[in-house]
Amino acid sequence: MADIDRQAWTAFRYAVADVEGNGQQPPDLVELAIVPIEQGTVGEPLTWLVKPPRPITPLACRIHGISNQQVASAPPAAEYAPDIMAAFGGAIFVAHNAHVDLSVLARELPGFQPSLVIDTLKLARRLLPGRPSYKLGVLAEELKLATGLPAGLAPHRAAYDSLVCARLLAHLAAGAEPLPLAALLTDPTTSREGSTDDAAQTLF
Repeated sequence: MADIDRQAWTAFRYAVADVEGNGQQPPDLVELAIVPIEQGTVGEPLTWLVKPPRPITPLACRIHGISNQQVASAPPAAEYAPDIMAAFGGAIFVAHNAHVDLSVLARELPGFQPSLVIDTLKLARRLLPGRPSYKLGVLAEELKLATGLPAGLAPHRAAYDSLVCARLLAHLAAGAEPLPLAALLTDPTTSREGSTDDAAQTLF
C-alpha cells in the first residue's frame, strides 16, 4: 500500500459499511450496505437483505423497520459471502462505531479481518471536539450530510446510514486541508472493542 503518512486520503479506496441486526445477543445480520469511495468520490450503496438464524426482536423492528416477514425468503448471510467479500475487496474498512459492525461481520464472514479501519465516531470526536453528541443521525443533521440522498432512504436502514457515514468521512477528511490517510486511521487494538466514548447507540 502507498505511504499512508504522505499520501492524501483520496489516493486510497474505502468500503463504508453499515449493518442492521436482529436485536439478539450477540446480534445476527439482517441488512448490510457497503458504499465505495474512490478518489474521494462517494459511490452508490450495495445492499443485502439477510434472513437471520434467529427472529428479529420487536425493538429492533421498531428501530430499523425490517420485519421477520420481509426477510422470510431472503438468503442467509453465507450465500452472500462471496459477493460481500468482493465488495470489500481489500479496501479500507469504514464504519460509525466500527467495532459493532466488525463484530457482526466477523461472525457472519469467517476470516474477515480488515487490516486498516477508520471509525468515523472516534474520528469525529477527534476532529470536531466539544459537540454534545456524536451519534450518526445528529452529525448528519448538523452537517447536512443527508441533503440530496435518493428518495426512499431512511435513517437506521443500512443504505442510508452507510451513505451518510461515507459523506461524514469525506467531510472530515477534506476539512480546510485534506488529511493523509494516517491521520484518519483507528488504532487496530481498539477497533474491535467498545470504550467509554462510544456514546452512539446501536440497534443490537
